Amino acid sequence: MPHTAFIALGSNLGNRAGHLHAALDAMSSYLTIVETSQLYETDPILVTDQPLFLNAVCKASTRLSPSELLRAVKQTEVALGRIKSIRYGPRVIDLDILFFDDAVVDTPDLTIPHIGIPERDFVLAPLLDLDRQLRHPRLHLTVSELWQRLQMPVPPRVMPVREKLWHWGQGAKVMGILNITPDSFSGDGLAQEPDPIAAALAQASRFVAAGADILDVGGYSTRPGHDYLPVEEEINRVVPVISALRAAVDVPLSVDTFRADVAEAALEAGASWLNDVSGSRSAQLAGEIGEDPSQPSPLSPRAAVSMGALAARSRVPLVLMDNRAPLRTGPSTADAPSDPPPFKQSNDIVAEVLNELSAALERARLDGVPRWHRIIDPGIGFGKTPAQHASLISRLDEFQELGYPLLFGCSRKGFLGKMAGGAPMDDRLPATIAANVLAVERGAQIVRVHDVRENVQAVRVVNAILAGSPSRRPPSYA
Repeated sequence: MPHTAFIALGSNLGNRAGHLHAALDAMSSYLTIVETSQLYETDPILVTDQPLFLNAVCKASTRLSPSELLRAVKQTEVALGRIKSIRYGPRVIDLDILFFDDAVVDTPDLTIPHIGIPERDFVLAPLLDLDRQLRHPRLHLTVSELWQRLQMPVPPRVMPVREKLWHWGQGAKVMGILNITPDSFSGDGLAQEPDPIAAALAQASRFVAAGADILDVGGYSTRPGHDYLPVEEEINRVVPVISALRAAVDVPLSVDTFRADVAEAALEAGASWLNDVSGSRSAQLAGEIGEDPSQPSPLSPRAAVSMGALAARSRVPLVLMDNRAPLRTGPSTADAPSDPPPFKQSNDIVAEVLNELSAALERARLDGVPRWHRIIDPGIGFGKTPAQHASLISRLDEFQELGYPLLFGCSRKGFLGKMAGGAPMDDRLPATIAANVLAVERGAQIVRVHDVRENVQAVRVVNAILAGSPSRRPPSYA
């Protein structure tokens, strides 16, 4: 029978996140990674004159015995370049078996549960992500009870974005929109410019100078009633722009697409973030209209894979959106129904979206996307009424119960115009800022906007107010 093990991972030398990803890949040869924790940056213990650590815990299934598993993880450490040094000193990779089923093991080489669990925030915080009710077989206390006894603040949560680290809980960030389309609902599509690449470079430079933390490049308009766009044309729109931007700006680049083959081309061109408006359902949607998602697109030489599998393989963040609006995934006019799908469980839009996002997160987990690379998006503007948008925004703090950072994208959208008394698309900046301020106050970590300068200013004010008022500051996420 398979056993359940919890294994701690740590690194404080070189490409720390890269070493943790490599360790997960290497361990997958002798166990199954069931789930990962969030990623934490922590101070070293005992020997304090060394770099900060990145720490995580994975839950794994294995048929190895405890002693066999110990030998395997030690061999993994050596294979990844760990060199024996002073105790508690710097290390490329550190792998420790924390729990093994409910076993109690005492041998000269191995102690299970790991002796350091009750005193180490960098172990208990990740364990909280995985199973708050996991019981320590020696102390007969749950992980949650051990954490309460420790009485320490949660270490900073971080997300690797290629060579950079994003720290959550230190203020919301701003994503600037670059639409490389001729038919964007917001009227800012750059594909209609004489030189779209030059126009994108100019706009990107303005956005970065104004304080944008990331740029989101999209080539397929998913506005209500959007037209179908062949895969090859979408690639031809976004890839040259991303290639040019990668050499010109020093912020991460996201690609806004629901097609994995487009995403793969964008990653090769320099993108480091996937923004999937289908909630990782693109392969399912293609199957619903008779396309075979396992085969290359007729208009692209790339084999279609799930967006989650691509994100996992490429080690990049993946935004998972709830989308109740029709998506045209094929050339047929019949592939996109005119009405959003009915509620599945109630007339509570928040409960419905929470349920859909939970399903998307589970798909990403099964695809191998580590928890620290999953981001949620409630899908503002996608198949919801103004009243439903009002409920979502007013109750946005409830999404923190999922335990993931949240991206919020309301910029210039039609429901804002209706709420503002009929404001046209080009006069919705005040409405956009109002909604973004409320979203950040309720825990949104990223706002996606067309008007970067004005929204950066508003978000910075909200960040400063929340930072200065601990009683009003929401947690970064649960």
